[in-house]
Amino acid sequence: MAASQVYAGGDMNWENPLKRVERLKRVKNVPESSTDDRIPPGQFVTEKFPVLHYGSVPVYGSLADWDIRVFGLVEEPLRLSWDELLRLPTKTQTVDIHCVTRWSKLDTTWAGVPWREFVKLVRIKPEATHVMAHCDFGFTTNVGLDVLDDDDTMLAYLYGGQPLTPDHGYPLRLLVPKKYFWKSAKWLRGIEFMAGDRAGFWERNGYHMEGDPWREERFGW
Repeated sequence: MAASQVYAGGDMNWENPLKRVERLKRVKNVPESSTDDRIPPGQFVTEKFPVLHYGSVPVYGSLADWDIRVFGLVEEPLRLSWDELLRLPTKTQTVDIHCVTRWSKLDTTWAGVPWREFVKLVRIKPEATHVMAHCDFGFTTNVGLDVLDDDDTMLAYLYGGQPLTPDHGYPLRLLVPKKYFWKSAKWLRGIEFMAGDRAGFWERNGYHMEGDPWREERFGW
């Protein structure tokens, strides 16, 4: 992996994940329900694009050695280079995104490879029900195949017509707009097909396994 780790942000980025989730649970200043049917309960709208992550941010001087791996319950594992990924069919879409920390950002525009195009590259075994998204530095998150099989899910590499910034997932992130934004995993490097569900990094640290913003599925316990 041709990446160098750099420290990003302040001490908050190194706060114990369990403590971070517990602190979020204690928040009392909850937004009132919106009359806008695009805004899930407990959310407020922002024009900014907040940066939230744990630990360091990967920075790539070159993508010559970058790849994404597809493995698990597939007939043949697959690796794609950056150039191979860019040759796949692309799509541009505008969607709303919702963070578990209660901000929502409307009309965000992304471009990348639609999930339904990407999975045409592999033969998924019938027992597969979920995927685990694997990211740089060992971060993971789980998503159901039924959730990914949608017209707005993608492997995104452009935001607002420009390459993603490192803080927002450069060079590639998963985009799952109908779930809280931590499910749109940044710095994506692997997709593992699984039989049954399994908790990822933030799910093990207290976030909900599903993360539906309309049901306020923020926490798992």
